[in-house]
Amino acid sequence: MESSVLECVGVEIIGVMSPVSICMFLVVLLVYSLSSPDAAAATMRTVANFVYAENPSDTAAQKLEGALLNALVFVILIAVVTFLLVLLYYYNCTSFLRHYTRFSAFFVLASMGGSILLSLLQRFSIPLDALTSLLLLLNFTVVGVLSVFSAAVPILLRQFYMVCLGIIVAAWFTKLPEWTTWALLVALALYDLVAVLAPGGPLKLLVDLASSRDEELPALVYEARPTVSARNPAALGFLVAGVSDSESSRIELQVVSRDNVIRNSSSDNDDDDDGGDEENGGRGDEGERSPLVGGMSGVGEGEEEDDGVRREVLGERGIKLGLGDFVFYSVLVGRAAMYDLMTVYACYLAIISGLGCTLILLSVCRKALPALPISITLGVLFYFLTRLLMEPFIVGTATNLMMF
Repeated sequence: MESSVLECVGVEIIGVMSPVSICMFLVVLLVYSLSSPDAAAATMRTVANFVYAENPSDTAAQKLEGALLNALVFVILIAVVTFLLVLLYYYNCTSFLRHYTRFSAFFVLASMGGSILLSLLQRFSIPLDALTSLLLLLNFTVVGVLSVFSAAVPILLRQFYMVCLGIIVAAWFTKLPEWTTWALLVALALYDLVAVLAPGGPLKLLVDLASSRDEELPALVYEARPTVSARNPAALGFLVAGVSDSESSRIELQVVSRDNVIRNSSSDNDDDDDGGDEENGGRGDEGERSPLVGGMSGVGEGEEEDDGVRREVLGERGIKLGLGDFVFYSVLVGRAAMYDLMTVYACYLAIISGLGCTLILLSVCRKALPALPISITLGVLFYFLTRLLMEPFIVGTATNLMMF
């Protein structure tokens, strides 16, 4: 009997939702710890609000117009950068992309993480001298870069630093003005939808190009567990997870039949024995990466499978989630934390429900799906419904002693 994707990868789904929840929780703690009247009045000037700097004295129409302009400029910039990455990857500038990604991780951990560390030291009056703080930050940054981009480190350490990167970037995005933040979240959700599903979308082009070359993109991606074995890097198990740039990421899962994986392993063994059939084995990878409707039914009739191959196939499946999803999920919850805890609960449940809906749609559609649109839409909707309808109702009933 065939089993669905969710039944087969339930552990991996929990392995993705747990770090997302931890990231959102820690961002909320940072927002509560570092928030102050002076910090709320001062807005951070970045490329996300370069066109329009929100002023409390501006009217609602001016704030909305300025926020939409900021979001439009930011999305256009992301699209241009992503298409530039496509060109660099198309012309085999992989080394440059890897160094760029390493530099980005180093900059986030050292500069942005150092600023957050300094704010925490000042906020809680922790007696730590400058030299010790610098040494701690340097060790944290170097170990983090090595952990994220080295395959020799334990997977838990890599996951820890990926969550740290998401927390740091999300904490900085929460410093944006309120109207700009909401417009930016909605615009990024729409861009993610087009970039992944449109035929000429930049993220779709990147993943298709990586699949045709049988290699992974150098990007910041959270792995629930390792998905590629050292013995057979071409066999990606039950799920092939696509990646994207760190600005706007998404989850892309494709079902791969166990038959194809086993058949590919057999062809690799034949290649090792014969030593002259590499070209035919390379052409077989293209069909292996396409979504298959009946891919989870197991071994086909008449085919044999030994226990060693079965264990290897089961150990290679996994789910990858782009760092951008961590960031913007946490930004939404962090912005809700600036209002009250009731909206935080509502937004958190909406985001997790949206991620679950994305995985359910994946099992039905059997095609690549972005992770931002459903979660961000539900999160924004629940934020305003809770703030405008649910909170006045609960406060009113509690004030009139109708509910305790």
